[in-house]
Parts: sequence; structure tokens; C-alpha cells
Amino acid sequence: MSNDQAPKDYRESLIHLEYQYTAGSATTTFLNQVKEGRLVGQACPKCQAVYVPPRGSCPRDGIATTIEVPLTDKGCIESFTVVHIPIPGNPIVPPYVCAMVRLDKANISFLHLIQGVEIDNIRIGMRIQAVWKPKEEWTHSLENIKWFAPIDEPDIDVSTLRFQAS
Repeated sequence: MSNDQAPKDYRESLIHLEYQYTAGSATTTFLNQVKEGRLVGQACPKCQAVYVPPRGSCPRDGIATTIEVPLTDKGCIESFTVVHIPIPGNPIVPPYVCAMVRLDKANISFLHLIQGVEIDNIRIGMRIQAVWKPKEEWTHSLENIKWFAPIDEPDIDVSTLRFQAS
């Protein structure tokens, strides 16, 4: 019995999808704060873990994150990747860096751009701060932060950044 199969034809085509995302109460509260230029996480009342963006509940303890925690727009790079392949529809020209940004006092990180530094000089643990769009352009989106850029502070030892809840 032969495993030879006839070649299969395929066709590439673009698909345009329009969708709406309905944010839950935790995300809505967060995005309302972002529109005002504030970053606010939510803490679990049991383990004290701070989630930003907030999830509404602690996945560790399974209870609502009811404590709001104001955060600064400073943090560090927890991990990063250099993007070399262009993404259709994305105006950012490669190469560029996407990083997992851990804000000070937060227990989780989120993905954002890093700019204002040569790619070869980006390091895990590098201290960074948000570069915001002009206030008149702010919406209910983390895109109010154009990117994060390095600041003149010592790097952080990221091995100390494990999930630091008590």
C-alpha cells in the first residue's frame, strides 16, 4: 500500500473580522482609570497579589480582587522578544521589541512595546517608564501608553520577582 497522495490545492485569502469586546466590571474600572492617565491594579484580600490589568478575581485563591491599588507607570522588563517579521496592518516597522512589563508593586506582567533604546542594549530587569500619548488622544485603552522607555535606575534582579504574594 502506497502512502503517496496527490498534492492538495489550497488558496490563501484575507478575512476581515469586526467584533466588539464587552469588558467586565474589573476591566471597565481599569480602562476608565487608564483614560484618566492612572494605572490601578486590584489586590486579592487573601494573598495580597496585585493584578494589573485586573482580572476581577484571584486565580490562586478563587476570590474577588476587591482592593484597588494605585500603581506608578514605572516597572521593569521581565522578558522580551525582538520582532523581525512585519505583521500585516501593523504600522510598526521591524525590528522592534515587545516585552513583558512588570509594574512596581504588581504581581503579574503585561505585553507592551519598548522603545527609546538600541535593541542590543535591552536587558531583562531593565527599569522602564511609560511614555504616554498626548492627553487629548487618550481613550479607554492601554494604547494611551505609546511604549515604555528605559530610565536611569539600577536593573532589578528578576529572580526576585516570582509571584510574591504572601
